[in-house]
Amino acid sequence: MTISVKGEYALQAILDLASQRAGEPVKIAEIARRQRIPQKFLEMILASLKQGGFVESRRGAEGGYLLARPADSLTVGEVLGFLEGAREGTGRTRRKAETPFTGMWQQVDRAVSGILDKTTFGDLLRGWTEKQNKYVLNWEI
Repeated sequence: MTISVKGEYALQAILDLASQRAGEPVKIAEIARRQRIPQKFLEMILASLKQGGFVESRRGAEGGYLLARPADSLTVGEVLGFLEGAREGTGRTRRKAETPFTGMWQQVDRAVSGILDKTTFGDLLRGWTEKQNKYVLNWEI
């Protein structure tokens, strides 16, 4: 499966928003800095994600972007499906004729899609937090 830079940045931006306090807008500049995404590119990505109903924006000095739904109800698959279009067979060039590998590649595509469609941003955030906390040194005796 091939994912564009836009798709990767969108996933990073949504995960960043998921890691912030719910209901508190986050400024584009903060997301861009934390995720190392060019701000102008991030502006376009967030505008697209807003049209897709994944994020909301608030105007004003205290404005910014926030998730439109809870992180546990947003899947990686739906975001990529919106931004990248159909995922079926995107990673390999398909021949028109059947080959001995055709069925296998279809199974691979279904397996990848199944994982993406089941993985929520809440799952990713919890897994990442656990991994980061696992290696925190404790100097207590």
